[in-house]
Amino acid sequence: MSVHRKAAPDGAEGALSRLRPPYASVLDLIGQTPVVELTKFDTGKCRLFIKLESQNPGGSIKDRIALSMIAAAEKDGRLKRGGTIVEATAGNTGLGLAQVGIPKGYRIILIVPDKMSREKIQHLRALGAEVRMTRSDVGKGHPEYYQDMAEKIAAEIPGAFYANQFANPANPLAHESTTGPEIFSQLEGDVDAVVVGVGSGGTLTGVGRFFAKHSPKTEMVLADPVGSVLAPLIKTGKMTEAGSWTVEGIGEDFVPPNADLSLVKKAYSIPDKQSMLAVRDLLSKEGILAGSSSGTLLSAALRYCRDQTTGKRVVTLVCDSGNKYLSKVFDDIWLAEQGLADQEQHGDLRDLVMRSPRTGDIVTVGPEETLLNAYGRMRRSDVSQLPVLEDGKLVGIVDESDILAKVDGPYDGRWDRFNAPVRTAMTSNLHTLQASQTLDALLPVFDRNEVAIVFDGDEFIGLITRIDLINHLRRRAK
Repeated sequence: MSVHRKAAPDGAEGALSRLRPPYASVLDLIGQTPVVELTKFDTGKCRLFIKLESQNPGGSIKDRIALSMIAAAEKDGRLKRGGTIVEATAGNTGLGLAQVGIPKGYRIILIVPDKMSREKIQHLRALGAEVRMTRSDVGKGHPEYYQDMAEKIAAEIPGAFYANQFANPANPLAHESTTGPEIFSQLEGDVDAVVVGVGSGGTLTGVGRFFAKHSPKTEMVLADPVGSVLAPLIKTGKMTEAGSWTVEGIGEDFVPPNADLSLVKKAYSIPDKQSMLAVRDLLSKEGILAGSSSGTLLSAALRYCRDQTTGKRVVTLVCDSGNKYLSKVFDDIWLAEQGLADQEQHGDLRDLVMRSPRTGDIVTVGPEETLLNAYGRMRRSDVSQLPVLEDGKLVGIVDESDILAKVDGPYDGRWDRFNAPVRTAMTSNLHTLQASQTLDALLPVFDRNEVAIVFDGDEFIGLITRIDLINHLRRRAK
């Protein structure tokens, strides 16, 4: 009796070929990340590939170094059972250390600069790490500089291991022994250039060392945010004063001990705005959700490709997943507030209105909705007041003080007060401004502890708060 195997549906055999038996631990999923060719961008004469380090279990390339640094510290006795790991991190190394260290029973203390995304901080705390925020506007030598703080805290805790990704040799070793060989194998030994960023320097140094030994033709290309000192140092040989940049995880105000800049053949300084646009294009064109530093790498890789007069095979990295930046890079309002979006400027109050009924961005409430609904909407949107619209027309404003005044009182009946309609608490006697007015019109409004209500003729177009004005002045000061 013969047995006939049912044919697999179209495409199923290829999908099944990627399947493996169950792994013993999620840590066994670190590394061996896929490479995808980018075909929707103008790459000139070159072919451009991107390695999806976002597919690591912690969502970033830093899982590799976390595994390596913890293993090395365990091996040489610096990290004892039940010990404490302390690190200064932009988020991803901390995530990797928590991903690897917490299941092993280690306490994880992370010092994180305050410009890091909310998603990263929430992820770290959900894993069980202790997160201590510090300033992102100070440099090495300042007591609140994140690396100096981490070193001090580690010294104060008996037996603590300061991971120090910036100088730990297990960091570049992870990339020399895994990332580099994987790229070489996946591109069948034919790699003309690898485009990387520098945060701690481990990727540049580790991958660069591997290719220097196994493929001398391969050039290491640095992608650096404008404001970082690294690309200017490579181009001029001089150390410049560091500026500021929005991209997270790469760029430095010093040269990390782990960063062997002599490996770099070409360096590009990429503005924040270009990085943000590139990473959004990567999602819309290729369906790849990546973080802000990946936009810097992609921009530099595209510039390198377009500079070439002969065809080359170029590879860069998705350093981490874009799901850690949904409230930043992929939020149109955040980009506009940072001055990183193309917006027509009018020279009047329209330039300060970030959320408008015209675009559907503003959060509103109806007069017959409950105060509980209004309160919930404020909390979810992180605002302290809501326009009250009826049939598209502004009929009032309700803020936190209005709700508190209405619901405060005896416990009995409090739930009924929360369920009262918004019209019973809102302010309907409104002082309004016209969009064509200048910034000077705002200060009297704020002096009365009011929010500015802006109309264009008879049309309500949005609100302006003190924070909106401060943010506008900050953008104009750059």
